[in-house]
Parts: sequence; C-alpha cells; structure tokens
Amino acid sequence: MDIQAWTFLIVGITFALYIGVAIWSRVGSTRDFYVAGGGVSPLANGMATAADWMSAASFISMAGLISFMGYDGAQYLMGWTGGYVLLALLLAPYLRKFGKFTVPDFIGERYYSQTARLVAVVCALFVSFTYVVGQMKGVGIAFSRFLEVDLATGVIIGVGIVFIYAVLGGMKGITYTQVVQYCVLIFAFLVPAIFISILLVDNPVPQVGFGGKTAENIYLLDKLNQLHGELGFAEYTSGVKPKIDVFFITAALMLGTAGLPHVIVRFFTVPKVKDARISAGYALFFIAILYTTAPAVAAFARTNLLETVNNREISDLPPWFDNWQTTGLLRFEDKNGDGRVQYYNDLNQEFSETAENNGWSGNELSVDNDIMVLANPEIAGLPSWVIALVVAGGLAAALSTAAGLLLVISTSISHDLLKNNLMPNISEKGELRAARIAIAFAVIIAGWAGINPPGFVAQVVALAFGLAASSFFPAIVMGIFYKGMNKQGAIAGMITGILFTSVYIWYFKPALGGPGHPEDYWFGISPEGIGTLGMIINFAVALTVRAFTSAPPHEVRELTESIRYPSMDKKEESYSEFH
Repeated sequence: MDIQAWTFLIVGITFALYIGVAIWSRVGSTRDFYVAGGGVSPLANGMATAADWMSAASFISMAGLISFMGYDGAQYLMGWTGGYVLLALLLAPYLRKFGKFTVPDFIGERYYSQTARLVAVVCALFVSFTYVVGQMKGVGIAFSRFLEVDLATGVIIGVGIVFIYAVLGGMKGITYTQVVQYCVLIFAFLVPAIFISILLVDNPVPQVGFGGKTAENIYLLDKLNQLHGELGFAEYTSGVKPKIDVFFITAALMLGTAGLPHVIVRFFTVPKVKDARISAGYALFFIAILYTTAPAVAAFARTNLLETVNNREISDLPPWFDNWQTTGLLRFEDKNGDGRVQYYNDLNQEFSETAENNGWSGNELSVDNDIMVLANPEIAGLPSWVIALVVAGGLAAALSTAAGLLLVISTSISHDLLKNNLMPNISEKGELRAARIAIAFAVIIAGWAGINPPGFVAQVVALAFGLAASSFFPAIVMGIFYKGMNKQGAIAGMITGILFTSVYIWYFKPALGGPGHPEDYWFGISPEGIGTLGMIINFAVALTVRAFTSAPPHEVRELTESIRYPSMDKKEESYSEFH
C-alpha cells in the first residue's frame, strides 16, 4: 500500500477508537462533564495528563524548533519539563485539597470575591484561546499532509473532529480518549526515532544514539556542526540567543505551567489527594519518555534534511518534497535558474559573499519548522506505515490537548461565569447545555485563528504560557502560601500582569500587526519570555496594594492555613466533591 492508503487506514482506526470511547463514556451530569465523576484511576489519569500536556507543541513543533534553533531550543525542553515538576510538587496537591476544580473557582473562593472570579475567568479564556490556536494549527498541518490539501482546509476538518468528541464526552470522555491518544502518540514518536537512530548511528536507543558516531566515524553532532558551518548557519551546539532571553523564556514556560487551567483540573478527576500525587508521578514518567527523545529526533531530522535537499537537482528531488509543497508549508524558488536547490543562511553576510561567488542568488528553500517531525520519516525513507503512524500520532497529540483546553473554556463560561455569576439558579441540565454550546463557539473561533496563527505551534503555545505565568501563577502561589494576601491585591496583580504581557506580545509580534520591532525588545526579552516580567510586575502590584488595604477575613486566613496543614481524617482525605 502507498502512504495515503496506510494513512487512511491507521488514522481511520485511531479516530474510530477516539469517537467510540467518547460515545461509550457519554456524560449526563455536570460532575461527569467537568471532572469525570472524580473516579479515574491514578494510572489512567497519569496517561491522560501526559496526553493533555504533550500537545502539538511537544509532538509536532518542539523537535522542529530544536532542529532549527539547535542549542537555543533547549529552553523549551527545560521550561516545559521543569514546569510540570513545579506544578505537580508545589501546587497541585494543595489545589486538590482545596476542592475547587477550576482556577477561577479557586480564586473566587480564596479571595472571597465574585470580581476576582470574573477576572480569573477572563484570564482563563485568554490563556486557553491562545493555547488552543496552536493546537488547531497542529491539527491543520497533520490533516493537510494526510489529505494533501492546504493548511486552511486541514484546520477546518480538524475543527469538526474536535467538536464531535469534546462535546459528546466532556471530561469523562476526554480522559479515556486521552489514554488511547497517549498510547498512539508515544508509539508514533518512538518508532521512527528508533528506525532513524539505527540508520544513522546503528543504535536502537535514540537518547543514546543522539551522541553516537555515524558511518563516517564522526559524532553525529560534530557532523551537524560541520554541515551548518558549510551553509553559513551557526553551529548546532552553540547558542546565539541572549542569555537573558533564554532565562526569561524558560522561566515563563515553567511558571506558566503552574497556572494552566486544563492541567490543574486533571488533579480533580481522581478519588483522593494521594491519588493526585501518584498520578502526577505517572504523568511525569510518561512525559519524560517523549521529552528525552525529542532532542535526538531534532538532530536526526536536521541532518537528514541538509544531506537530502541541499544542492540537489530539481528533477532528482524525492516525492516527499512535492507532497509537502502542496501544503504550502515548504516552498522552493529557483532564484538563479540552475535547476538545483540552494539552501543556506543568506542572512550571514560573510557567507553570502561566498555564495554569490558560486553563482547563488539567495536562499531558495523555505521550511516551516512545524513540518520537521511529520516529514522526518519520509525524508529518511522509512516504510509507508511508519509515515502514516506519525501522522496519527501528531493528530492524537494536537486533538488531546485541544479537547482539554476547549473543556476549560466551556467550564469557565458555563460554571464560573453563568452558574457562579450571571445565572446562579440555572439548572444542571441548562449548565450542561451551556457548556456544550460554549465548546461549539470556542472550537470555531479557535479554528479560524489557527489558520493564521502568530507563529510556529510551540511559539504560540509559549505565548499562552507567558500569559498564564503573568496572570495566574502569583495569585495561586500567594493564595496557598501567603494567608495575608487579600482580594484587592490579587485582582490588581492579575489585571496588571496580563495587560502588560498582552500589550507587549501584541506590540512586538509582527503576525499580530503590532508596530514594534525585535531590535527594540526591552532588555532583549522576546514576547515568548515577557510573561516572566509580567509575573514579577503582578507580584509587585499585588503586594503593594495589599500593604495599603485591609487584611482578608479571619475565616479565609484559617482556610488558607488548612490547605497547607490538612487534618488526617477520612473526610478531609477524600475531599473530592465538586462545588
């Protein structure tokens, strides 16, 4: 069978499984819709959390970014893995103990204010929409290659699929669907990595093969550095980004993780606080499998691309080249008319002079970072079924996180906004209907934005993490560890933090139409890292306002104290009732 036939078969089987699970676990109550009834096992929740966490940014885009950025791409690995550890150990058990299954719910209760809840709802919607835009682009990329259509058509098809199983199953359906999706995505990520590791360095373990020697008896990374030098790029293992930006991006990804609503809610789907801790451990293990493999995949993909395409005759280009040109994510222009592909760094002025002497007229190849993982098996000449498997894995990663984010959006609107603010007497049936309608609107808007995102998938997701870091992280941390923080300080901090970060992102992100230029970044901090500064401003504003306003009520201070020092009675331990 050819690639398309294999892709139809494998993607068809996996989608049948997802939709079947969604129908099997169809919900009838808001408790099931929001937190899966609180009855998911720690192992299943760990797998679902890993799938929820490892979005299109992790599966499709992260290795692609590293393959082009080299050493500088390590900030994404460090930030996202470190962030999950921070969330699992520092915040999740306390939030689970508090018994509120959404961030706005926690903030509204802890800061004894409907205004605080409303601000948190707006922040949650802002963060989740930004995050889901990246997922919809990932879905579009996978579908566009799978069906050989353009990106916009791929996104529209993905919108329909996400809508079906997110609306049907709620959190219960999404949880068990994500268990299946984790199995699909991790298998799809590892199989080609193992294949290519054997081909390039004769080692079946990618994490070890990454540092191995090629057939020419040269270390893979040394060979990659040499290829980069020959084409005018910076060495793969050297960093060129300002250290302050690397630090701020890493911190924004870590701290933003701790404020991500769709990950936090995962700790409410298990019966007990102890189970939440165990499932966090499982999730970290499942996440580590992919994250330790990603640098190897990035190096393999970059090496294969440079060796396969550069200076090759157009008539001799492999079929995958034409397949990806159809999507519009890979573009070739024969600028000097010599019938060959010249791929080099024409921004390097010193190298450009050498290139001009060779008769070259500028870089002729444009490659979207986000295609590297999906194109990697085709570039390496792997069997058709492996290529199809990677497409299925990319779809699983993007769809699993998109569904979790859409649930957060629907919950914020139906539960936090309507039930707890505008329509306190709404029936359970009416609340469930409102949640499903909210998902429908959210998926359509996210799909529209996914067709024209403000960057690569991982960059868009990084922006969402920055927004979460600048808005939620200080409010959650001080809500747990500083019993003296009051509602005035928390509200002022959240508003200031997210406004500052949003305006900075808009101003310096060309895709959003802002007037700023990268050379004018404050202190050299890019939009992907500005959330860290926004978080610092949030803390400063919140503490300053707190100093000039009244302390929180005594019962709130006692409640905060009880979160960190829980009693050991049965009722306290099994406090999973949703309010």
